[in-house]
Amino acid sequence: MSLQEEVLRTVTLTHEAAREAAILPMALKESILRGMARKLRDKRTLLQQENAKDIEVGKQKGLSSAMIDRLTLSDKVIEQTAAGLEEIAAFPDPVGEIVRMWTRPNGMRVGRMRIPLGVIGIIYESRPNVTADAGALCLKAGNAVILRGGSEAHNSNLAIVALFKECLKEHGVNENVVNLLPTTDREAILYMLKLEELIDLIIPRGGEELIRFVASNSQVPVIKHYKGVCHLYVDKDADIEMAVKLALNSKVQRPGVCNALETLLVHGDVAEKFLPVAAREFAAAGVELRGCDKSRALVASMNPATEEDWYAEYLDLILAVRIVDGIDEAIRHIAKYGSLHTESIVTQNYAAAQKFLKEVNSSSVMVNTATRMSDGYVYGLGAEIGISTTKIHSYGPMGVEDLTTTKFIVLGEGQIRE
Repeated sequence: MSLQEEVLRTVTLTHEAAREAAILPMALKESILRGMARKLRDKRTLLQQENAKDIEVGKQKGLSSAMIDRLTLSDKVIEQTAAGLEEIAAFPDPVGEIVRMWTRPNGMRVGRMRIPLGVIGIIYESRPNVTADAGALCLKAGNAVILRGGSEAHNSNLAIVALFKECLKEHGVNENVVNLLPTTDREAILYMLKLEELIDLIIPRGGEELIRFVASNSQVPVIKHYKGVCHLYVDKDADIEMAVKLALNSKVQRPGVCNALETLLVHGDVAEKFLPVAAREFAAAGVELRGCDKSRALVASMNPATEEDWYAEYLDLILAVRIVDGIDEAIRHIAKYGSLHTESIVTQNYAAAQKFLKEVNSSSVMVNTATRMSDGYVYGLGAEIGISTTKIHSYGPMGVEDLTTTKFIVLGEGQIRE
């Protein structure tokens, strides 16, 4: 079988299974997801054995420590993934929900009902937990899913999908509701992206290069975010101790992910009090600071920042620092250099917080919170299928409801068009 035939066969089977996925009863979907959560825990040793093969190959290929971190199915990651599936299972079923209903002057009732999108293709790198998250979210929303993980996680992905298929079959459901492309050949992606009559939506997750590749080659609609240039603004009315804690957590807790802090903006009135303290904490954590001239005057160890640094998504222990005259300059900086991902303000001033919430239009805007909190699991979505920084059709971390659309329903009593 040729590569194209292999891809077409997998996509066709998934397309056919989507009809069944769309009408699965809520109780059955809940049972499948709880069963899958149990399998993740029960088969932890098997999953980690397969994952170890991927990690070893990744190290031989020279993957960065950040990539290895994303690749690793630790006990914590497996437990969080299983708990996420249980949380998704407990959500109300979005399929069939009547979002709104109104009555026209002629007595005809018009409304909108949630329905699945159909077949969703997920193209992603490194994180094998995405395999379980994506399968669960798509199933809950009544969709079938085609997964195409990166070659670096192929053994892990195969093992997770095998558990999903086992669970589906045990519940008498078509196993093709969740499918993994059987090849890691990149040409398979190109062919998959042309199957617009069989796939309804593509969601890429990974680095900017992958997402731009998908967006530029797809004939299927794509939801995307290119990068996460996240900002934390320390206002003149910030609690300094809190600001240091939030900045440090936002940058250091997991620097290789899209919601990690990349640029720190500091009001000039508190810079002398805040920056030297923060710089000591960052230095202890191994963070390289690249600052504007005003910042470097307060922290001599900072390297000079260039124009490119304000646009940079480092995904590493590097942080750009800029002192601003006030909240308006901070907002202007974010509007110019940001990527519409996540921005946070640290302030005890209600008016400043409200101004920041209103005028910053990124997909997550926060007050007194670390940017690392921008996450579907943290937001109570159970998991996320991706973070959208394009405002159509979803914006921010995407949960179950974001994998549905609405159709019009009309209830009449014999009304005709005059």
